[in-house]
Amino acid sequence: MAEDQNIEYKESWRDDYLKWICGFANAQGGKIFIGIDDKGVVTGVEDFKKLLEDIPNKAISHLGLMLDVNHLTKNKKHFIEISVQPSSVPISYAGRYYYRSGSTKQELKGNALHQFLMKKIGMSWEQRPIPEATIKDIDESAIRNFIQKAYTNHRIADNASQTDTITLLKNLDLINDNGELLLAALLLFGKKPTRYSQSAYFKIGKFGKSEADLLFQDIVEGNILEMADKVMAILESKYLTRPISYKGLLRMEPLEYPEPALREAILNAIIHKDYSETTVFLSIYDHKLTIWNPGRLPDSWNAGVLKAPHHSRPRNRCIADVFFKAGYIESWGRGIRVMLESCKEAGLPEPIIEEYLDGVQVTFLKDTYSEEYLRTLDINERQVKAVLYVKEKKSIKSSEYQLLNDVGKSVATDELRDLIDKNILEKQGSTGRGTKFVLLIK
Repeated sequence: MAEDQNIEYKESWRDDYLKWICGFANAQGGKIFIGIDDKGVVTGVEDFKKLLEDIPNKAISHLGLMLDVNHLTKNKKHFIEISVQPSSVPISYAGRYYYRSGSTKQELKGNALHQFLMKKIGMSWEQRPIPEATIKDIDESAIRNFIQKAYTNHRIADNASQTDTITLLKNLDLINDNGELLLAALLLFGKKPTRYSQSAYFKIGKFGKSEADLLFQDIVEGNILEMADKVMAILESKYLTRPISYKGLLRMEPLEYPEPALREAILNAIIHKDYSETTVFLSIYDHKLTIWNPGRLPDSWNAGVLKAPHHSRPRNRCIADVFFKAGYIESWGRGIRVMLESCKEAGLPEPIIEEYLDGVQVTFLKDTYSEEYLRTLDINERQVKAVLYVKEKKSIKSSEYQLLNDVGKSVATDELRDLIDKNILEKQGSTGRGTKFVLLIK
């Protein structure tokens, strides 16, 4: 068994490994094996009896943790298994906090430590009280706009319009028991949210051939509840085109990327953003559009989980609840499905959703046969090369596939058939030298 997020191998014991135990306890738990090398080979330890006594005692005295420490043998060699359960409270070692991330041990500092401690006590960044803020910092027009939307969507009481602002904010859990406004209240309804969260804005940029080639940009500020509408309006008026086509006699002018998919991606970025970090970046290129927001996915989640049916697990529960009541989102975690289905209906590739630079990035592509998109499919490098060849040359024959990839006829036949089965290529001609393969029109 190789080392991974929950497994660590050490050939001998050192007290410094209490840091690893601390990291496991602060994360998802795990096991440390003493007497096994990095390749998973049992090398054995001679002082296993002493370790069985020392390790639990040191864990209690230095970390306050009770551990399961077990003596195991393999091929007559002794080794130790240390089983660490995840802790519900923060664990420190010598005044420092460690966290197991992937297969590494990281010391938490600064903002990362602050977020970790708040998460352990059940509080998120949006729930941070802002003692210096007052009700005068709340935009009454934003409050009334929210009430109207929530009433129209039947997600707020009929008499909400007669409710004073303080009572409404309390009902939305945006004021704490001490009467202090929470950061979420100022982000959602504040006159100037960036006064309390410097990253509470949305950045849009148009780029040339690379990220270094910025042509022009816009910064969208104001309360985040109205931000998605502002971003969409700017995209439509300045950044995106509406290619004209016809369906029979009906003139069609949809945006170059489907509006439902774009709106969902923008809303997700705003709602799930880590407001203790940097801002959201929406980057537009000739062949793609990317939206990146800071903040990792929930523990044990990945992009595959997002694409499958799943329940909603918002980073900012108060913010998500207000967006739900205003009718911007559903509470069932269907936003990603809307994005995927909208792109499919528009004849565009499935959006690429990935964890990138401590955040989540969604990439919309125009070209179904771009190298970037082909590499997300279940095809090998030879097949990618062949599809790009067809894209340039309009077709490919089996003999050309063999020459292009330096493979035999049987491999070429199997891999071309696989591209047909995956609805990427189609065959023209039945048999013989005249048979060729072309891109499937989508």
